[in-house]
Amino acid sequence: MADCEAVLELNRAVVEVTSPMDAERFRELYQFSSIRLSVVLEEKVVGFVLAMEEGCGYDNGNYAWFEERLRKFLYIDRVVVSGECRGHGAGRSLYAHLFAEAERLGLLSVCAEMDREPPNEASLRFHQEMGFVPIGTRVLESGKTVSMQLCSLDRDREEDSRTVVV
Repeated sequence: MADCEAVLELNRAVVEVTSPMDAERFRELYQFSSIRLSVVLEEKVVGFVLAMEEGCGYDNGNYAWFEERLRKFLYIDRVVVSGECRGHGAGRSLYAHLFAEAERLGLLSVCAEMDREPPNEASLRFHQEMGFVPIGTRVLESGKTVSMQLCSLDRDREEDSRTVVV
């Protein structure tokens, strides 16, 4: 993913449902990410995803929440598709590649969080369609409530991918 400025521009357009990211933060996230994908249309980056494997050392509250509860997972830190490309398959294409790569790495699940309050209806709907299910919630320092969600890569092993927390 060479076009840092295009990724930053995409992120700026949806910063209210992601979080701020400058070039330094992008480089940091890029280094932690084991899967880095982008969608290019007519030589323009129109979508991207950055995802980290368990045990990568990423210092992030949402990542830590999953790390306390799951094993052999891939955490989607950031996924953005440009407004003009939403609903045309770019996100599905990103996730198809992401799931295939996660399976190749021998991972059991993919996890992510979406804004629940205030709701990011498009993201919640998209992730539900992609097979994600809610497994908890977190209230962030900002006051947002996020839905913590998981998609099992092998439905038969879904129970094995979670650690029971009492």
